[in-house]
Amino acid sequence: MRAPLCLLLLLAHAVGMLPLNRRRKQVGTGLGGNCTGCVTCSEENGCSTCQQRLFLLIRREGIRQYGKCVHDCPLGFFGIRGQEVNRCKRCGATCESCFSQDFCIRCKRRFYLHKGKCLPTCPPGTLTHQSTRECQEECKLGPWGSWSPCTHNGKTCGAAWGLETRVREAGRAEREEGATCQVQSESRKCPIQRPCPGERNGRQKKSRKDRKDHRKDRPRKDRKLERRPGLQ
Repeated sequence: MRAPLCLLLLLAHAVGMLPLNRRRKQVGTGLGGNCTGCVTCSEENGCSTCQQRLFLLIRREGIRQYGKCVHDCPLGFFGIRGQEVNRCKRCGATCESCFSQDFCIRCKRRFYLHKGKCLPTCPPGTLTHQSTRECQEECKLGPWGSWSPCTHNGKTCGAAWGLETRVREAGRAEREEGATCQVQSESRKCPIQRPCPGERNGRQKKSRKDRKDHRKDRPRKDRKLERRPGLQ
Protein backbone atom coordinates (compact mmCIF):
# COMPACT_ATOMS: atom_id res chain seq x y z
CA MET A 1 0.00 0.00 0.00
CA ARG A 2 2.80 2.38 0.81
CA ALA A 3 4.46 2.10 -2.60
CA PRO A 4 1.38 3.01 -4.65
CA LEU A 5 0.61 5.81 -2.19
CA CYS A 6 4.07 7.31 -2.53
CA LEU A 7 3.81 7.06 -6.29
CA LEU A 8 0.55 8.95 -6.24
CA LEU A 9 2.03 11.67 -4.00
CA LEU A 10 5.03 12.11 -6.32
CA LEU A 11 2.76 12.33 -9.36
CA ALA A 12 0.57 14.95 -7.68
CA HIS A 13 3.63 16.98 -6.72
CA ALA A 14 4.93 16.91 -10.29
CA VAL A 15 1.58 18.03 -11.69
CA GLY A 16 1.46 20.86 -9.17
CA MET A 17 4.90 22.08 -10.22
CA LEU A 18 3.96 22.40 -13.90
CA PRO A 19 2.20 25.81 -13.62
CA LEU A 20 5.07 27.16 -11.55
CA ASN A 21 7.64 26.05 -14.11
CA ARG A 22 5.55 27.51 -16.92
CA ARG A 23 5.23 30.81 -15.03
CA ARG A 24 8.96 30.96 -14.46
CA LYS A 25 9.45 30.41 -18.16
CA GLN A 26 6.98 33.10 -19.14
CA VAL A 27 7.90 35.89 -16.70
CA GLY A 28 11.08 37.69 -17.73
CA THR A 29 13.14 38.78 -14.74
CA GLY A 30 16.12 40.07 -16.68
CA LEU A 31 18.13 36.91 -16.13
CA GLY A 32 17.94 36.11 -19.84
CA GLY A 33 18.86 38.77 -22.40
CA ASN A 34 15.98 37.79 -24.67
CA CYS A 35 13.39 38.45 -21.95
CA THR A 36 14.69 41.74 -20.59
CA GLY A 37 11.79 44.13 -19.89
CA CYS A 38 9.17 41.47 -20.65
CA VAL A 39 6.07 40.74 -18.63
CA THR A 40 5.47 37.47 -20.47
CA CYS A 41 8.16 35.71 -22.44
CA SER A 42 8.77 32.34 -24.08
CA GLU A 43 11.88 30.69 -25.47
CA GLU A 44 10.23 30.07 -28.80
CA ASN A 45 8.77 33.54 -29.51
CA GLY A 46 10.46 35.87 -27.02
CA CYS A 47 8.40 38.67 -25.46
CA SER A 48 4.68 38.91 -25.99
CA THR A 49 3.93 41.73 -23.51
CA CYS A 50 6.27 44.38 -22.13
CA GLN A 51 6.67 46.45 -19.02
CA GLN A 52 5.02 49.86 -18.91
CA ARG A 53 6.50 52.51 -21.26
CA LEU A 54 8.42 49.91 -23.30
CA PHE A 55 7.59 49.06 -26.89
CA LEU A 56 7.08 45.55 -28.19
CA LEU A 57 9.19 45.00 -31.31
CA ILE A 58 8.28 41.91 -33.34
CA ARG A 59 10.65 40.75 -36.03
CA ARG A 60 9.71 38.05 -38.50
CA GLU A 61 12.08 35.49 -39.95
CA GLY A 62 10.23 33.37 -42.45
CA ILE A 63 7.21 31.89 -40.72
CA ARG A 64 8.65 32.55 -37.28
CA GLN A 65 8.23 35.77 -35.29
CA TYR A 66 10.18 36.87 -32.26
CA GLY A 67 9.29 39.65 -29.79
CA LYS A 68 11.60 42.00 -27.90
CA CYS A 69 10.90 44.90 -25.51
CA VAL A 70 12.74 48.15 -26.37
CA HIS A 71 12.79 51.73 -25.06
CA ASP A 72 12.79 53.25 -28.56
CA CYS A 73 11.74 51.78 -31.86
CA PRO A 74 14.69 51.24 -34.25
CA LEU A 75 15.22 52.82 -37.65
CA GLY A 76 12.47 51.84 -40.04
CA PHE A 77 9.85 51.55 -37.28
CA PHE A 78 7.61 54.00 -35.39
CA GLY A 79 5.98 53.62 -31.99
CA ILE A 80 2.27 53.39 -31.22
CA ARG A 81 1.09 53.53 -27.62
CA GLY A 82 -2.01 51.54 -26.69
CA GLN A 83 -4.02 50.75 -23.59
CA GLU A 84 -2.69 47.19 -23.30
CA VAL A 85 0.60 47.21 -25.18
CA ASN A 86 2.89 49.68 -26.95
CA ARG A 87 4.05 48.42 -30.32
CA CYS A 88 6.72 49.21 -32.89
CA LYS A 89 5.25 49.21 -36.38
CA ARG A 90 7.23 49.14 -39.59
CA CYS A 91 7.41 52.21 -41.82
CA GLY A 92 6.27 52.12 -45.42
CA ALA A 93 8.30 50.25 -48.01
CA THR A 94 9.90 53.44 -49.36
CA CYS A 95 10.60 55.09 -45.97
CA GLU A 96 13.94 54.87 -44.20
CA SER A 97 12.47 56.51 -41.08
CA CYS A 98 8.98 57.77 -40.34
CA PHE A 99 6.82 59.55 -37.80
CA SER A 100 3.75 57.44 -38.59
CA GLN A 101 2.52 55.03 -41.24
CA ASP A 102 1.51 57.94 -43.48
CA PHE A 103 4.31 60.42 -42.76
CA CYS A 104 7.91 59.70 -43.74
CA ILE A 105 10.86 61.64 -42.34
CA ARG A 106 13.58 60.25 -44.60
CA CYS A 107 13.34 58.15 -47.75
CA LYS A 108 15.27 55.17 -49.01
CA ARG A 109 17.61 55.44 -51.98
CA ARG A 110 16.06 56.40 -55.31
CA PHE A 111 13.13 58.08 -53.58
CA TYR A 112 12.60 61.76 -52.68
CA LEU A 113 10.73 63.21 -49.73
CA HIS A 114 7.86 65.58 -50.47
CA LYS A 115 5.39 66.57 -47.75
CA GLY A 116 5.84 63.33 -45.82
CA LYS A 117 5.66 61.07 -48.88
CA CYS A 118 8.49 59.24 -50.63
CA LEU A 119 8.20 59.63 -54.40
CA PRO A 120 10.30 58.24 -57.26
CA THR A 121 10.54 61.75 -58.79
CA CYS A 122 9.84 65.23 -57.48
CA PRO A 123 6.53 66.73 -58.67
CA PRO A 124 6.36 69.76 -60.99
CA GLY A 125 7.05 73.07 -59.28
CA THR A 126 9.71 71.60 -56.99
CA LEU A 127 13.49 71.26 -57.08
CA THR A 128 15.34 67.98 -56.45
CA HIS A 129 18.10 68.01 -53.80
CA GLN A 130 20.29 64.97 -54.29
CA SER A 131 22.20 65.36 -51.01
CA THR A 132 19.10 65.30 -48.79
CA ARG A 133 16.83 63.42 -51.20
CA GLU A 134 14.12 66.03 -50.72
CA CYS A 135 11.80 67.93 -53.06
CA GLN A 136 11.94 71.65 -52.30
CA GLU A 137 9.33 74.14 -53.42
CA GLU A 138 10.46 76.52 -56.14
CA CYS A 139 10.94 80.05 -54.91
CA LYS A 140 8.41 82.69 -55.91
CA LEU A 141 9.48 86.15 -54.82
CA GLY A 142 7.04 88.76 -53.65
CA PRO A 143 6.89 92.42 -54.78
CA TRP A 144 9.76 94.87 -54.37
CA GLY A 145 9.90 96.74 -51.09
CA SER A 146 10.26 100.50 -50.62
CA TRP A 147 13.49 102.34 -51.37
CA SER A 148 15.76 102.99 -48.41
CA PRO A 149 16.88 106.52 -47.48
CA CYS A 150 19.55 107.97 -49.75
CA THR A 151 22.91 107.65 -47.97
CA HIS A 152 26.63 108.16 -48.60
CA ASN A 153 29.04 106.29 -46.29
CA GLY A 154 26.16 105.66 -43.93
CA LYS A 155 25.11 109.34 -43.76
CA THR A 156 22.09 111.06 -45.32
CA CYS A 157 23.90 114.40 -45.61
CA GLY A 158 27.26 115.90 -46.41
CA ALA A 159 27.50 114.72 -50.03
CA ALA A 160 26.08 115.56 -53.42
CA TRP A 161 25.14 111.99 -54.32
CA GLY A 162 24.42 108.74 -52.55
CA LEU A 163 22.78 105.33 -53.00
CA GLU A 164 19.34 103.99 -52.13
CA THR A 165 18.46 100.28 -51.98
CA ARG A 166 15.38 98.08 -52.04
CA VAL A 167 14.93 94.32 -51.55
CA ARG A 168 12.61 91.59 -52.78
CA GLU A 169 11.87 88.63 -50.49
CA ALA A 170 9.89 85.38 -50.69
CA GLY A 171 6.12 85.57 -50.82
CA ARG A 172 3.98 84.63 -47.83
CA ALA A 173 2.97 81.24 -49.24
CA GLU A 174 6.60 80.27 -49.86
CA ARG A 175 7.60 81.25 -46.30
CA GLU A 176 4.79 79.12 -44.86
CA GLU A 177 5.83 76.10 -46.96
CA GLY A 178 9.47 76.52 -46.00
CA ALA A 179 10.82 77.35 -49.44
CA THR A 180 14.36 78.72 -49.37
CA CYS A 181 14.48 81.89 -51.47
CA GLN A 182 17.53 84.02 -52.09
CA VAL A 183 16.75 87.65 -51.30
CA GLN A 184 17.20 89.98 -54.27
CA SER A 185 18.35 93.58 -53.90
CA GLU A 186 19.12 96.50 -56.18
CA SER A 187 20.61 99.97 -55.67
CA ARG A 188 20.53 103.21 -57.61
CA LYS A 189 22.20 106.60 -57.47
CA CYS A 190 20.26 109.36 -55.75
CA PRO A 191 20.89 113.06 -55.00
CA ILE A 192 21.62 114.22 -51.48
CA GLN A 193 22.91 117.81 -51.96
CA ARG A 194 22.33 118.63 -48.34
CA PRO A 195 25.04 119.55 -45.84
CA CYS A 196 25.03 117.96 -42.43
CA PRO A 197 23.96 120.10 -39.44
CA GLY A 198 26.76 122.48 -38.40
CA GLU A 199 28.77 122.07 -41.60
CA ARG A 200 27.32 125.12 -43.43
CA ASN A 201 28.49 127.76 -40.90
CA GLY A 202 31.86 126.10 -40.64
CA ARG A 203 32.32 126.16 -44.40
CA GLN A 204 31.29 129.81 -44.60
CA LYS A 205 33.72 130.81 -41.84
CA LYS A 206 36.47 128.81 -43.50
CA SER A 207 35.91 130.45 -46.90
CA ARG A 208 35.97 133.93 -45.35
CA LYS A 209 39.20 133.14 -43.55
CA ASP A 210 40.75 131.78 -46.73
CA ARG A 211 39.91 134.97 -48.63
CA LYS A 212 41.36 137.06 -45.83
CA ASP A 213 44.57 135.04 -45.67
CA HIS A 214 44.85 135.24 -49.44
CA ARG A 215 44.68 139.01 -49.35
CA LYS A 216 47.38 139.12 -46.67
CA ASP A 217 49.72 137.04 -48.78
CA ARG A 218 49.41 139.34 -51.83
CA PRO A 219 52.17 142.02 -52.34
CA ARG A 220 51.47 145.47 -50.94
CA LYS A 221 51.83 147.05 -54.39
CA ASP A 222 49.01 144.91 -55.76
CA ARG A 223 46.83 145.94 -52.88
CA LYS A 224 47.48 149.65 -53.62
CA LEU A 225 46.54 149.16 -57.23
CA GLU A 226 43.39 147.39 -56.11
CA ARG A 227 42.46 150.47 -54.10
CA ARG A 228 42.98 152.69 -57.16
CA PRO A 229 40.86 151.17 -59.87
CA GLY A 230 41.50 154.14 -62.18
CA LEU A 231 45.20 153.37 -62.44
CA GLN A 232 46.31 151.07 -65.26
